[in-house]
Amino acid sequence: MKIAMDMLCCVFSNALDIIEQEQLGASERHGMRIGVISAAMGRHLGYDEDKLISMAICAMFHDNALTEYSLAEKQGVGIERNMNLHCEVGQANVSWLPFKTNIDGFILYHHERGTGKGPYRKREGEYPEEAALIAAADLVDATYHLQRITPADLPSLKDKLEREAEAYSTRTAMNALLEVLDEEMLECLKDENIYQTIEHCLPKWEVELSDPSVIRIAGFVARVIDYKSEFTHRHTAQIANRAWRMAEHYGYSKEDKAALFLAAGLHDIGKIATPTAVLEKPGRLTDEEFGIIKEHVRHSHDWLGRVPGFEKIRDWAANHHEKIDGKGYSFGKSGEELDFNSRLIGCIDIYQAVCEKRPYHDARSHADTMPILNDMADKGQIDAKIVKDMDEVMAEYSLKDLPSPLES
Repeated sequence: MKIAMDMLCCVFSNALDIIEQEQLGASERHGMRIGVISAAMGRHLGYDEDKLISMAICAMFHDNALTEYSLAEKQGVGIERNMNLHCEVGQANVSWLPFKTNIDGFILYHHERGTGKGPYRKREGEYPEEAALIAAADLVDATYHLQRITPADLPSLKDKLEREAEAYSTRTAMNALLEVLDEEMLECLKDENIYQTIEHCLPKWEVELSDPSVIRIAGFVARVIDYKSEFTHRHTAQIANRAWRMAEHYGYSKEDKAALFLAAGLHDIGKIATPTAVLEKPGRLTDEEFGIIKEHVRHSHDWLGRVPGFEKIRDWAANHHEKIDGKGYSFGKSGEELDFNSRLIGCIDIYQAVCEKRPYHDARSHADTMPILNDMADKGQIDAKIVKDMDEVMAEYSLKDLPSPLES
């Protein structure tokens, strides 16, 4: 089985754009627009398909490091919000993805201007052209919100960009941007058109599900999701690692282990749309706040549903709050509607939530965690056989993080 990485990256980009809007007040779908514009510039410059997809995905993910700043500040680590660190962490994060070509420097240097005035003092020719293209698209869109520019405004905007090109990026990059920035592009960049545009403009990129890169994909997403909150900053990664360990226990094939691991790594991606204030509230949630929390499941389901051939992985991810007595959420599925992997991820999610430190309880040992799961199994809420198996498998990891499959 192959994964449509191009479409999965569109899902990730949507999630990152929500984070950027929440934390910086950026306009919606900024990252997607940078991906579209960069891809158009790359095509204008004659990039081949492999080079184009690598650059376009980096463009979509250029601000992926934002959540790590947020978490560090909450933990009192005191990471300075400087441009260099933002670029370095962002570059390190995308290295998790299985690109077909070298992407060194694409995000690291996306704030250079080509005149030696960027954070690394690089001049044109001293850093990758792809970084300069991303820089041009990023700063122009952040400054002018291209989804709002009308055809009547376009000539004056292009004149201004021509005169002030050095303030945005290299001359090569700005010339390419000016060539692709036309009325058709403005229409493509509108909020109501951007999803269709990006699906059309990205080259096809598929990855074998059994490839080790799938673990890196899930690791990348886990970093983005988990850094949303200091209390759950290992939650997704640990659920994915526990899912892999349980898949080993059940003798799953290499491909089936990878599919379960990926579903577990993606299960909470919709939580990115949940306001941080609600996510980290230390006291009891109101009914309204709990309703907001519950919506993350539908977001996960809808976002992952955009990926062709992802139906099973989408369902395993989105069913993690369902109960076999039919009283879970968001779809109220009953036991016969929940396959084994949906039940398994649901049990693992509960186990991790119970054992990890949260605003309302300290970390719990395996011995203190299992009575809660056993009680839920006795009440017919979760699968008793899976709970029994987890008691056997997880005991050795009490109060310890499970290693990633890449480390074990």
